[in-house]
Amino acid sequence: MRRIALRSNEPCWCGSGRKYKRCHKASAGSVRPGRISPPRLVPPGIARPDYADSGVPADRPESLVKPPEMIARMRRAGRAGAEVLAEVGAAVAPGVTTDELDALAHEACVRRGGYPSPLNYNGFPKSLCTSVNEVICHGIPDDRALVDGDIVNLDVTIYIDGVHGDSNATFPVGRVDPASQRLIRVTRECLDRGIDAVRPGRPICDIGRAIEGHAAPRGFGVVRAFVGHAVGERFHGDLQIPHYHDPSRTEPMRPGMTFTIEPMITMGSWRHILWDDGWTAVTADGSRTAQFEHTVLVTDDGVEVLTQ
Repeated sequence: MRRIALRSNEPCWCGSGRKYKRCHKASAGSVRPGRISPPRLVPPGIARPDYADSGVPADRPESLVKPPEMIARMRRAGRAGAEVLAEVGAAVAPGVTTDELDALAHEACVRRGGYPSPLNYNGFPKSLCTSVNEVICHGIPDDRALVDGDIVNLDVTIYIDGVHGDSNATFPVGRVDPASQRLIRVTRECLDRGIDAVRPGRPICDIGRAIEGHAAPRGFGVVRAFVGHAVGERFHGDLQIPHYHDPSRTEPMRPGMTFTIEPMITMGSWRHILWDDGWTAVTADGSRTAQFEHTVLVTDDGVEVLTQ
């Protein structure tokens, strides 16, 4: 879900009254789009999600509470996704391009008999999301090489056994400054706080309250435009999980629910700007941002992390 996205001719986020292109756009971060290679091919013997050819996911209902048989499949998909994320994350280093990381993620999914879920989802052109420095989410892998001091989020989802296993993590590239190290650490702590807040019978808003309650006192912003979501046979289900405290989200968590928690934490503004590619979201002020994600299952007495 996108709530706040500035384009060049819109009023600047800072409140100056000037157009964004004549105010803060020139200073909005250092990452620029590179050259994107063609989408990678998935062997014909691998099961595909409904959008693989058309790019349009089917809008079919799916129960928020998953049956035991589907939960068993989601455990397998979650483990596979976690394995792929660890494998690709180990390759992060100065000089490696995000397109090379995409190739690794694609091959790792295929080797496990899975389909890389981002590929052609609503037309997304690659098998992995790579978000560098001020890129909040949905960065498209390209020929830009990572440099010493960058931070990069790798968002991996694999479709296997008819369900999606979704997780991500932020990795330092070479030697990273102390402020970025602290950002990464606090963001991971925010994910942990959000997971700890999952309890059957408690409202969804508890998750965002726990995350914002950890980030804000430490001077960090919490992105509001992009949220966690239900996941199962559908990549993105109807349930949304805000990472900030929204007291209106009173839906109770119920055993059998499966959803992602994926806080995006910023050093500065929580507002975002959308690149012209329609995917890449960056912080409005160019400040760095980090993200971590797990797919979780609400149990009878707490929570199980499926992408551990």
